[in-house]
Amino acid sequence: MKVAILARHLGDQHEGLRSSLGLAAEMIDTHFFLLEHELDPKVAEDAEYKDRYEMFVDELEEEVFSNVKENEKHGYKYLPTEEIASKLKEYDLVIPYGR
Repeated sequence: MKVAILARHLGDQHEGLRSSLGLAAEMIDTHFFLLEHELDPKVAEDAEYKDRYEMFVDELEEEVFSNVKENEKHGYKYLPTEEIASKLKEYDLVIPYGR
């Protein structure tokens, strides 16, 4: 199974990654998409977020994407919105996180 979690709201970026990590830890291929905004600098510097990010990307070898080019400096792979829309067809389940 392949799952995509989408976070579009500022308040969902930390918890969206946490949920992605939880699925990936259960051996479900999971990718996290941060959409429409740059990662909050406070979240980027948060120790828990950093630990979860490193575990998700480095240890579990999952991927993080964003349609905001500035997020490349936070380790996200940039994809324009049109490419993300096309990529989402690859997933068995797409979960819009949050509101």
